[in-house]
Amino acid sequence: MIESILIFIVVFGLLVFFHELGHFYFAKRSGILVREFSIGFGPKIFSVKKGETAYVIRLLPLGGYVMMAGYEEEEDLRPGMQAYLTLDENDRVTLINLNDDLDQVDKLVIQMTDFDLEQDLYLKGHVFGEEEETRFKVARTASIKRENGVEVQIAPLDRQFNHAPLMARILTNFAGPLNNFILAIVAFILLGFIQGGVLSNDPVVGDVQADSPASQAGLQADDRVLSVDGQPVESWLDLTAAITSNVEEETELEVQRENQTLQVSLTPEYASLEDGSQYARIGILRDMETSISSILAFGFTETWTIILMIFEALGQMFTGSAGLDQLGGPVAIFAVTGSAFQTGGFLAVLNLFATLSANLGLVNLIPIPGLDGGKLLLNFLEAIRGKQLSQEKEIVLTLVGAGFLVVLMLVVTWNDITQFFF
Repeated sequence: MIESILIFIVVFGLLVFFHELGHFYFAKRSGILVREFSIGFGPKIFSVKKGETAYVIRLLPLGGYVMMAGYEEEEDLRPGMQAYLTLDENDRVTLINLNDDLDQVDKLVIQMTDFDLEQDLYLKGHVFGEEEETRFKVARTASIKRENGVEVQIAPLDRQFNHAPLMARILTNFAGPLNNFILAIVAFILLGFIQGGVLSNDPVVGDVQADSPASQAGLQADDRVLSVDGQPVESWLDLTAAITSNVEEETELEVQRENQTLQVSLTPEYASLEDGSQYARIGILRDMETSISSILAFGFTETWTIILMIFEALGQMFTGSAGLDQLGGPVAIFAVTGSAFQTGGFLAVLNLFATLSANLGLVNLIPIPGLDGGKLLLNFLEAIRGKQLSQEKEIVLTLVGAGFLVVLMLVVTWNDITQFFF
Protein backbone atom coordinates (compact mmCIF):
# COMPACT_ATOMS: atom_id res chain seq x y z
CA MET A 1 0.00 0.00 0.00
CA ILE A 2 2.80 2.44 0.95
CA GLU A 3 4.58 1.55 -2.29
CA SER A 4 1.45 2.36 -4.31
CA ILE A 5 1.01 5.68 -2.49
CA LEU A 6 4.61 6.71 -3.19
CA ILE A 7 4.36 5.76 -6.87
CA PHE A 8 1.09 7.68 -7.17
CA ILE A 9 2.61 10.78 -5.57
CA VAL A 10 5.62 10.65 -7.91
CA VAL A 11 3.53 10.03 -11.06
CA PHE A 12 0.80 12.56 -10.28
CA GLY A 13 3.31 15.08 -8.94
CA LEU A 14 5.44 14.92 -12.10
CA LEU A 15 2.38 15.28 -14.34
CA VAL A 16 1.23 18.38 -12.46
CA PHE A 17 4.76 19.79 -12.14
CA PHE A 18 5.47 19.70 -15.88
CA HIS A 19 2.01 21.05 -16.70
CA GLU A 20 2.41 24.03 -14.38
CA LEU A 21 6.03 24.47 -15.47
CA GLY A 22 4.75 25.30 -18.95
CA HIS A 23 2.52 28.09 -17.60
CA PHE A 24 5.32 29.29 -15.32
CA TYR A 25 8.01 29.41 -18.01
CA PHE A 26 6.01 31.41 -20.54
CA ALA A 27 4.65 33.75 -17.87
CA LYS A 28 8.19 34.56 -16.74
CA ARG A 29 9.37 34.95 -20.34
CA SER A 30 6.52 37.42 -20.91
CA GLY A 31 7.50 39.51 -17.88
CA ILE A 32 4.44 38.52 -15.85
CA LEU A 33 4.95 38.52 -12.08
CA VAL A 34 4.51 34.96 -10.79
CA ARG A 35 3.68 35.06 -7.09
CA GLU A 36 3.45 31.31 -6.42
CA PHE A 37 4.23 28.00 -8.11
CA SER A 38 2.24 25.37 -6.23
CA ILE A 39 1.93 21.59 -6.48
CA GLY A 40 -1.20 20.39 -4.68
CA PHE A 41 -3.95 22.21 -2.82
CA GLY A 42 -4.76 22.87 0.82
CA PRO A 43 -2.32 23.50 3.68
CA LYS A 44 1.36 24.07 2.92
CA ILE A 45 3.78 21.28 3.80
CA PHE A 46 6.82 22.91 2.18
CA SER A 47 7.54 26.43 0.96
CA VAL A 48 10.61 28.31 -0.19
CA LYS A 49 10.81 31.73 -1.82
CA LYS A 50 13.36 32.39 -4.52
CA GLY A 51 13.34 35.80 -6.16
CA GLU A 52 9.79 36.94 -6.78
CA THR A 53 8.18 33.50 -6.56
CA ALA A 54 7.21 31.21 -3.69
CA TYR A 55 7.61 27.52 -4.56
CA VAL A 56 5.09 25.52 -2.54
CA ILE A 57 4.06 21.89 -2.02
CA ARG A 58 0.61 21.49 -0.51
CA LEU A 59 -1.06 18.60 1.28
CA LEU A 60 -3.69 17.42 -1.23
CA PRO A 61 -2.21 15.99 -4.48
CA LEU A 62 -5.21 16.98 -6.59
CA GLY A 63 -3.56 19.38 -9.03
CA GLY A 64 -1.55 22.57 -8.91
CA TYR A 65 -1.48 26.17 -10.02
CA VAL A 66 0.69 29.12 -10.99
CA MET A 67 -0.51 32.29 -9.25
CA MET A 68 0.16 35.27 -11.50
CA ALA A 69 -0.26 38.94 -10.66
CA GLY A 70 -3.51 40.41 -11.92
CA TYR A 71 -5.79 37.68 -10.59
CA GLU A 72 -7.92 39.04 -7.73
CA GLU A 73 -5.36 41.63 -6.62
CA GLU A 74 -6.23 42.81 -3.11
CA GLU A 75 -6.42 46.53 -2.33
CA ASP A 76 -3.96 46.73 0.56
CA LEU A 77 -3.70 50.50 0.90
CA ARG A 78 -6.36 53.09 1.72
CA PRO A 79 -6.09 56.86 2.20
CA GLY A 80 -5.66 57.67 5.88
CA MET A 81 -3.69 54.51 6.68
CA GLN A 82 -0.45 54.76 8.60
CA ALA A 83 2.58 53.02 7.14
CA TYR A 84 6.29 52.64 7.84
CA LEU A 85 8.43 53.24 4.76
CA THR A 86 11.83 51.81 3.86
CA LEU A 87 13.73 53.80 1.22
CA ASP A 88 16.68 52.86 -0.96
CA GLU A 89 19.71 55.03 -1.72
CA ASN A 90 17.69 56.85 -4.41
CA ASP A 91 14.90 57.68 -1.94
CA ARG A 92 12.51 55.27 -3.61
CA VAL A 93 10.14 53.26 -1.43
CA THR A 94 11.11 49.59 -1.33
CA LEU A 95 8.86 48.48 1.55
CA ILE A 96 5.49 49.75 2.76
CA ASN A 97 5.00 48.22 6.18
CA LEU A 98 1.45 48.22 7.57
CA ASN A 99 2.41 46.02 10.50
CA ASP A 100 3.20 48.09 13.61
CA ASP A 101 4.05 45.17 15.87
CA LEU A 102 7.74 45.32 14.99
CA ASP A 103 10.41 47.84 15.91
CA GLN A 104 9.95 50.67 13.40
CA VAL A 105 12.19 53.29 15.06
CA ASP A 106 14.42 53.72 12.01
CA LYS A 107 11.56 53.86 9.49
CA LEU A 108 9.67 56.83 8.05
CA VAL A 109 6.17 57.03 9.48
CA ILE A 110 3.61 58.38 7.04
CA GLN A 111 -0.14 58.87 6.95
CA MET A 112 -1.10 58.20 3.33
CA THR A 113 -3.31 60.55 1.34
CA ASP A 114 -2.87 59.23 -2.21
CA PHE A 115 -1.00 56.50 -4.07
CA ASP A 116 -0.64 54.69 -7.39
CA LEU A 117 1.18 51.37 -7.34
CA GLU A 118 0.21 50.25 -10.87
CA GLN A 119 1.11 53.04 -13.31
CA ASP A 120 2.85 56.16 -11.99
CA LEU A 121 4.28 54.33 -8.95
CA TYR A 122 4.13 56.99 -6.27
CA LEU A 123 2.90 57.43 -2.71
CA LYS A 124 1.81 60.69 -1.05
CA GLY A 125 1.21 61.48 2.56
CA HIS A 126 2.14 63.38 5.67
CA VAL A 127 5.39 62.29 7.26
CA PHE A 128 5.10 62.12 11.05
CA GLY A 129 5.91 65.55 12.50
CA GLU A 130 5.56 67.43 9.21
CA GLU A 131 2.58 69.44 7.97
CA GLU A 132 3.32 69.49 4.24
CA GLU A 133 2.44 66.53 2.03
CA THR A 134 5.40 64.57 0.67
CA ARG A 135 5.48 62.58 -2.56
CA PHE A 136 7.65 59.45 -2.74
CA LYS A 137 8.59 57.42 -5.80
CA VAL A 138 7.91 53.70 -5.39
CA ALA A 139 10.33 51.10 -6.77
CA ARG A 140 8.88 48.64 -9.32
CA THR A 141 9.87 45.74 -7.08
CA ALA A 142 8.62 47.29 -3.83
CA SER A 143 6.67 45.17 -1.37
CA ILE A 144 3.79 45.71 1.03
CA LYS A 145 3.93 44.05 4.43
CA ARG A 146 0.33 43.58 5.43
CA GLU A 147 -1.05 43.95 8.93
CA ASN A 148 -0.94 40.15 9.32
CA GLY A 149 2.80 40.13 8.53
CA VAL A 150 2.50 38.66 5.01
CA GLU A 151 4.75 40.43 2.51
CA VAL A 152 3.48 40.88 -1.08
CA GLN A 153 5.33 42.41 -4.01
CA ILE A 154 3.48 45.16 -5.87
CA ALA A 155 2.48 44.51 -9.49
CA PRO A 156 2.67 47.37 -11.98
CA LEU A 157 0.14 46.97 -14.81
CA ASP A 158 2.76 45.80 -17.29
CA ARG A 159 3.55 42.88 -14.96
CA GLN A 160 -0.05 41.74 -14.56
CA PHE A 161 -1.34 38.82 -16.62
CA ASN A 162 -4.44 40.59 -17.92
CA HIS A 163 -2.33 43.45 -19.26
CA ALA A 164 0.20 41.26 -21.07
CA PRO A 165 0.02 41.16 -24.90
CA LEU A 166 -2.64 38.79 -26.24
CA MET A 167 -0.13 36.40 -27.81
CA ALA A 168 1.80 36.19 -24.52
CA ARG A 169 -1.42 35.23 -22.72
CA ILE A 170 -2.29 32.64 -25.37
CA LEU A 171 1.17 31.06 -25.11
CA THR A 172 1.03 31.09 -21.31
CA ASN A 173 -2.39 29.41 -21.27
CA PHE A 174 -1.47 26.83 -23.93
CA ALA A 175 1.96 26.00 -22.50
CA GLY A 176 0.60 23.69 -19.77
CA PRO A 177 -1.14 21.24 -22.14
CA LEU A 178 1.74 21.59 -24.61
CA ASN A 179 4.19 20.48 -21.92
CA ASN A 180 2.04 17.43 -21.20
CA PHE A 181 2.07 16.42 -24.88
CA ILE A 182 5.86 16.86 -25.03
CA LEU A 183 6.23 14.87 -21.81
CA ALA A 184 4.11 12.04 -23.25
CA ILE A 185 6.25 11.91 -26.40
CA VAL A 186 9.49 11.85 -24.38
CA ALA A 187 8.14 9.16 -22.01
CA PHE A 188 7.07 6.90 -24.89
CA ILE A 189 10.48 7.35 -26.55
CA LEU A 190 12.21 6.51 -23.26
CA LEU A 191 9.99 3.43 -22.95
CA GLY A 192 11.05 2.31 -26.42
CA PHE A 193 14.76 2.65 -25.65
CA ILE A 194 14.49 0.88 -22.28
CA GLN A 195 12.65 -2.13 -23.71
CA GLY A 196 15.04 -2.33 -26.67
CA GLY A 197 12.55 -1.46 -29.38
CA VAL A 198 8.89 -0.86 -30.14
CA LEU A 199 6.13 -3.00 -31.50
CA SER A 200 5.77 -2.50 -35.23
CA ASN A 201 2.46 -1.34 -36.64
CA ASP A 202 3.20 -3.15 -39.89
CA PRO A 203 1.20 -6.39 -40.47
CA VAL A 204 4.37 -8.48 -40.15
CA VAL A 205 4.56 -11.68 -38.09
CA GLY A 206 7.13 -11.39 -35.31
CA ASP A 207 6.67 -14.89 -33.92
CA VAL A 208 4.19 -17.77 -34.14
CA GLN A 209 2.75 -19.46 -31.04
CA ALA A 210 2.82 -23.25 -30.93
CA ASP A 211 -0.42 -25.20 -31.47
CA SER A 212 -2.22 -22.11 -32.75
CA PRO A 213 -4.28 -21.61 -35.93
CA ALA A 214 -1.32 -19.69 -37.38
CA SER A 215 1.22 -22.48 -36.72
CA GLN A 216 -1.17 -25.13 -38.06
CA ALA A 217 -1.65 -23.06 -41.24
CA GLY A 218 2.12 -22.77 -41.71
CA LEU A 219 2.63 -19.05 -41.00
CA GLN A 220 6.24 -18.11 -40.21
CA ALA A 221 8.12 -15.23 -38.62
CA ASP A 222 8.71 -12.30 -41.01
CA ASP A 223 5.63 -13.16 -43.11
CA ARG A 224 3.75 -10.01 -44.18
CA VAL A 225 -0.05 -10.23 -44.36
CA LEU A 226 -1.24 -8.43 -47.49
CA SER A 227 -4.99 -9.05 -47.27
CA VAL A 228 -7.69 -10.88 -45.31
CA ASP A 229 -10.55 -12.35 -47.35
CA GLY A 230 -9.58 -10.07 -50.21
CA GLN A 231 -9.56 -6.89 -48.10
CA PRO A 232 -6.17 -5.11 -48.14
CA VAL A 233 -4.34 -4.93 -44.81
CA GLU A 234 -1.99 -1.98 -44.27
CA SER A 235 -1.38 -2.04 -40.51
CA TRP A 236 -1.42 -4.32 -37.50
CA LEU A 237 -4.64 -2.63 -36.38
CA ASP A 238 -6.25 -3.53 -39.73
CA LEU A 239 -5.14 -7.13 -39.26
CA THR A 240 -6.48 -7.27 -35.69
CA ALA A 241 -9.85 -5.86 -36.77
CA ALA A 242 -10.13 -8.36 -39.64
CA ILE A 243 -9.29 -11.33 -37.39
CA THR A 244 -11.80 -10.17 -34.76
CA SER A 245 -14.60 -9.90 -37.33
CA ASN A 246 -13.89 -13.42 -38.65
CA VAL A 247 -13.60 -15.33 -35.38
CA GLU A 248 -14.55 -19.04 -35.73
CA GLU A 249 -14.94 -18.60 -39.49
CA GLU A 250 -12.55 -19.92 -42.12
CA THR A 251 -10.45 -17.00 -43.30
CA GLU A 252 -8.17 -16.56 -46.32
CA LEU A 253 -4.91 -14.68 -45.79
CA GLU A 254 -2.69 -13.47 -48.61
CA VAL A 255 0.88 -13.54 -47.32
CA GLN A 256 4.19 -12.32 -48.70
CA ARG A 257 7.18 -14.51 -47.77
CA GLU A 258 10.46 -13.22 -49.16
CA ASN A 259 9.73 -13.05 -52.92
CA GLN A 260 6.68 -15.32 -52.85
CA THR A 261 2.98 -14.60 -52.42
CA LEU A 262 1.10 -17.37 -50.61
CA GLN A 263 -2.55 -18.11 -49.84
CA VAL A 264 -3.14 -19.37 -46.30
CA SER A 265 -6.42 -20.64 -44.80
CA LEU A 266 -7.06 -20.62 -41.06
CA THR A 267 -9.87 -20.17 -38.54
CA PRO A 268 -9.47 -17.52 -35.80
CA GLU A 269 -10.39 -18.81 -32.35
CA TYR A 270 -11.40 -17.39 -29.00
CA ALA A 271 -8.84 -17.21 -26.19
CA SER A 272 -9.47 -16.26 -22.56
CA LEU A 273 -7.70 -13.76 -20.31
CA GLU A 274 -7.17 -14.23 -16.57
CA ASP A 275 -10.26 -12.15 -15.79
CA GLY A 276 -12.43 -14.43 -17.93
CA SER A 277 -12.86 -12.05 -20.86
CA GLN A 278 -12.32 -13.41 -24.37
CA TYR A 279 -10.55 -12.14 -27.46
CA ALA A 280 -10.02 -13.39 -31.01
CA ARG A 281 -6.58 -14.75 -31.94
CA ILE A 282 -4.72 -16.70 -34.58
CA GLY A 283 -1.52 -17.04 -32.53
CA ILE A 284 0.91 -14.51 -34.01
CA LEU A 285 2.95 -11.85 -32.21
CA ARG A 286 3.90 -8.42 -33.49
CA ASP A 287 7.30 -7.72 -34.93
CA MET A 288 9.71 -5.55 -32.94
CA GLU A 289 11.45 -2.54 -34.51
CA THR A 290 14.76 -1.59 -32.91
CA SER A 291 16.05 1.28 -35.05
CA ILE A 292 16.47 4.70 -33.42
CA SER A 293 14.21 6.30 -36.02
CA SER A 294 11.44 3.80 -35.25
CA ILE A 295 11.69 4.44 -31.52
CA LEU A 296 11.64 8.22 -32.02
CA ALA A 297 8.65 7.95 -34.36
CA PHE A 298 6.90 5.75 -31.78
CA GLY A 299 6.89 8.62 -29.29
CA PHE A 300 4.88 10.79 -31.68
CA THR A 301 2.61 8.13 -33.17
CA GLU A 302 1.71 6.60 -29.80
CA THR A 303 0.92 10.01 -28.31
CA TRP A 304 -1.27 10.81 -31.32
CA THR A 305 -3.03 7.44 -30.97
CA ILE A 306 -3.79 8.18 -27.31
CA ILE A 307 -5.13 11.64 -28.23
CA LEU A 308 -7.45 10.13 -30.87
CA MET A 309 -8.71 7.55 -28.37
CA ILE A 310 -9.47 10.29 -25.83
CA PHE A 311 -11.27 12.33 -28.52
CA GLU A 312 -13.39 9.29 -29.32
CA ALA A 313 -14.19 8.66 -25.64
CA LEU A 314 -15.13 12.31 -25.05
CA GLY A 315 -17.30 12.28 -28.16
CA GLN A 316 -19.13 9.21 -26.90
CA MET A 317 -19.81 10.93 -23.57
CA PHE A 318 -21.10 14.10 -25.22
CA THR A 319 -23.40 12.10 -27.50
CA GLY A 320 -24.64 9.93 -24.64
CA SER A 321 -23.30 6.63 -26.01
CA ALA A 322 -21.01 6.41 -22.97
CA GLY A 323 -21.72 7.48 -19.39
CA LEU A 324 -19.82 9.55 -16.85
CA ASP A 325 -18.87 6.29 -15.15
CA GLN A 326 -16.17 6.01 -17.82
CA LEU A 327 -14.36 8.99 -16.30
CA GLY A 328 -11.60 8.52 -13.76
CA GLY A 329 -10.05 10.92 -11.28
CA PRO A 330 -7.17 10.88 -8.77
CA VAL A 331 -8.58 7.82 -6.99
CA ALA A 332 -8.67 5.88 -10.26
CA ILE A 333 -5.14 7.05 -11.11
CA PHE A 334 -3.97 5.85 -7.68
CA ALA A 335 -5.58 2.42 -8.18
CA VAL A 336 -4.38 1.97 -11.76
CA THR A 337 -0.85 3.17 -10.97
CA GLY A 338 -0.48 0.69 -8.11
CA SER A 339 -1.88 -2.12 -10.25
CA ALA A 340 0.42 -1.26 -13.16
CA PHE A 341 3.50 -1.42 -10.94
CA GLN A 342 2.49 -4.75 -9.40
CA THR A 343 1.78 -6.40 -12.76
CA GLY A 344 4.32 -4.80 -15.10
CA GLY A 345 6.87 -2.99 -12.94
CA PHE A 346 8.58 0.22 -13.97
CA LEU A 347 7.88 -0.15 -17.71
CA ALA A 348 4.14 -0.47 -17.11
CA VAL A 349 4.17 2.63 -14.89
CA LEU A 350 6.17 4.55 -17.52
CA ASN A 351 3.65 3.57 -20.20
CA LEU A 352 0.79 4.66 -17.93
CA PHE A 353 2.61 7.90 -17.11
CA ALA A 354 2.92 8.77 -20.81
CA THR A 355 -0.74 7.93 -21.42
CA LEU A 356 -1.90 10.04 -18.46
CA SER A 357 0.26 12.96 -19.59
CA ALA A 358 -1.37 13.01 -23.04
CA ASN A 359 -4.76 12.63 -21.34
CA LEU A 360 -4.12 15.56 -18.98
CA GLY A 361 -2.98 17.77 -21.84
CA LEU A 362 -6.05 17.11 -23.98
CA VAL A 363 -8.62 17.28 -21.18
CA ASN A 364 -7.24 20.66 -20.11
CA LEU A 365 -7.94 21.97 -23.61
CA ILE A 366 -11.69 21.35 -23.29
CA PRO A 367 -13.24 24.84 -23.65
CA ILE A 368 -14.77 25.01 -20.16
CA PRO A 369 -14.14 28.19 -18.10
CA GLY A 370 -11.66 27.31 -15.39
CA LEU A 371 -9.67 24.99 -17.65
CA ASP A 372 -6.88 26.12 -19.97
CA GLY A 373 -9.20 25.50 -22.91
CA GLY A 374 -11.75 27.92 -21.46
CA LYS A 375 -9.08 30.59 -21.04
CA LEU A 376 -7.90 30.05 -24.61
CA LEU A 377 -11.49 30.38 -25.83
CA LEU A 378 -11.71 33.79 -24.14
CA ASN A 379 -8.37 34.73 -25.73
CA PHE A 380 -9.67 33.84 -29.20
CA LEU A 381 -12.91 35.74 -28.58
CA GLU A 382 -10.81 38.74 -27.61
CA ALA A 383 -8.84 38.42 -30.85
CA ILE A 384 -12.12 38.43 -32.82
CA ARG A 385 -13.81 41.23 -30.84
CA GLY A 386 -10.70 43.36 -30.56
CA LYS A 387 -11.11 43.85 -26.81
CA GLN A 388 -11.05 41.86 -23.60
CA LEU A 389 -14.13 40.60 -21.87
CA SER A 390 -14.82 42.71 -18.79
CA GLN A 391 -13.23 41.39 -15.62
CA GLU A 392 -16.66 41.05 -13.98
CA LYS A 393 -17.99 38.84 -16.80
CA GLU A 394 -14.81 36.78 -16.87
CA ILE A 395 -15.07 36.18 -13.11
CA VAL A 396 -18.71 35.05 -13.49
CA LEU A 397 -17.80 32.64 -16.31
CA THR A 398 -14.85 31.30 -14.31
CA LEU A 399 -17.04 30.73 -11.24
CA VAL A 400 -19.65 28.91 -13.33
CA GLY A 401 -16.95 26.76 -14.91
CA ALA A 402 -15.33 26.10 -11.53
CA GLY A 403 -18.70 25.07 -10.10
CA PHE A 404 -19.23 22.66 -12.98
CA LEU A 405 -15.74 21.21 -12.50
CA VAL A 406 -16.33 20.74 -8.74
CA VAL A 407 -19.56 18.85 -9.43
CA LEU A 408 -17.83 16.79 -12.11
CA MET A 409 -14.94 16.01 -9.75
CA LEU A 410 -17.38 14.85 -7.06
CA VAL A 411 -19.13 12.57 -9.56
CA VAL A 412 -15.82 11.20 -10.83
CA THR A 413 -14.50 10.63 -7.30
CA TRP A 414 -17.72 8.83 -6.32
CA ASN A 415 -17.39 6.65 -9.43
CA ASP A 416 -13.79 5.85 -8.50
CA ILE A 417 -14.65 4.96 -4.91
CA THR A 418 -17.57 2.70 -5.84
CA GLN A 419 -15.57 1.02 -8.60
CA PHE A 420 -12.35 0.34 -6.73
CA PHE A 421 -13.44 -0.03 -3.09
CA PHE A 422 -16.92 -1.57 -3.18
